[in-house]
Amino acid sequence: MFATSLLSRFMQNPSEVHFIAVKRILKYVKGTVNFGLIYMKQKSSQLLGFSDSDWAGFLDDSKSTRDFCFSFGSVVFGWSSKKQEVVTQSTAEAEYIACAAAANHALWLRKLLDELGFK
Repeated sequence: MFATSLLSRFMQNPSEVHFIAVKRILKYVKGTVNFGLIYMKQKSSQLLGFSDSDWAGFLDDSKSTRDFCFSFGSVVFGWSSKKQEVVTQSTAEAEYIACAAAANHALWLRKLLDELGFK
């Protein structure tokens, strides 16, 4: 997921290096096409979320990347990886932005799960 997000930033002016990376991703997808997620009923289904961020990971504009993922029971089912829109002044600020994005998504997921009957 991160690799595709990173490569999408070079769609307007890709180089040979980018094409090689895309081919590598496509080979990975082809080799894992039969992989999947198995959801089994469990007694305890807890929504768990994790967030992370780098700080100024992109040297060209000093912006950070924020990531989060969510699991319900024992299976990861929601995730996101995006370049932050602002330049942060510290690791703590970059992590706070990632945490806030994850919290917003968690609220949406909790409401969705409530509507589906998972209390």
